[in-house]
Amino acid sequence: MRFLKFITVAMAVLIVVGTTVLLVVIVRRIGSPAVQAQIAVLLDEPAGTRIAGIASVGDRLAVRLEGGGADRVVLLDVRTGVVAGRIGLRAGGP
Repeated sequence: MRFLKFITVAMAVLIVVGTTVLLVVIVRRIGSPAVQAQIAVLLDEPAGTRIAGIASVGDRLAVRLEGGGADRVVLLDVRTGVVAGRIGLRAGGP
């Protein structure tokens, strides 16, 4: 009978400890800020170039550049920071 009491108390302690750990993990995950990725990219652009705007396009960043020549958009891969493509813009219409 003593063994049964011991096992019952041990299981109750394990349930309380497990529930406490679970609650602490949930509270930490809810309270922690979202993970923000940081990338460092050096764009090889002419002097006088400035960033006119940035937009997220799927898993890429579209960076609109003005000055230092014709306006253009540079596509950056968010995961690697590598230039994925360049789009030249020109003024005027058809």
